[in-house]
Amino acid sequence: MTDAHLDHLVYAVPDLAAGVAAFAERTGVTPVAGGSHPGGTANYLVRFGPATYLEIIGPDPAAEPGTRPRAFGLETLDTPRLAAWAIRPDDLDQSVRKAREQGYDPGDVQPLSRRTPAGTLLEWRLTRREDPAAVRPVPFLIDWGATSHPAASELPQVGLTSFTAVHPEPAALRRDLAALGVLLDVVEGPEVALRAVLDTPRGPVTL
Repeated sequence: MTDAHLDHLVYAVPDLAAGVAAFAERTGVTPVAGGSHPGGTANYLVRFGPATYLEIIGPDPAAEPGTRPRAFGLETLDTPRLAAWAIRPDDLDQSVRKAREQGYDPGDVQPLSRRTPAGTLLEWRLTRREDPAAVRPVPFLIDWGATSHPAASELPQVGLTSFTAVHPEPAALRRDLAALGVLLDVVEGPEVALRAVLDTPRGPVTL
């Protein structure tokens, strides 16, 4: 799939509790609370393996009233969708430089953090760019530094059978992916989309 390491897929839902319940019903696997982020979002997790996972992200029910989370289009989201994905390069800063040399700007590297329900602070760095698109087929880059990887904990597990992108201009998307050293199956379609097929106790499930 990629020369870098697939880190996680981002499944955005307009209502976190309802989204997690629907996922559990479809798959037979109940995600575990990951924690809250600054900015009004929170997440639940299941893992694909010891270093890859699925993040279900939505508005934080515990956020201050009036908070409008903007990440991954949550401000206007009305139906769940696979919105983004992340890769974990061996050297994040070098990967950003190389991508820019190849004509693609992944965005600036910024620090982020969240606290787990147990109170543990997780800190990481990732690339962020201003992008109003509802679905982002080019991955962002992440570096967990000294923080233990979320998938290394005791998370419930599902399999990742396939992961693909749909794009109206596949060649243009492949150029951007190549600038990051990423290989991904891309098929032509009228709208940009990400699709993952999960192997679950209740059979294949497509996000």
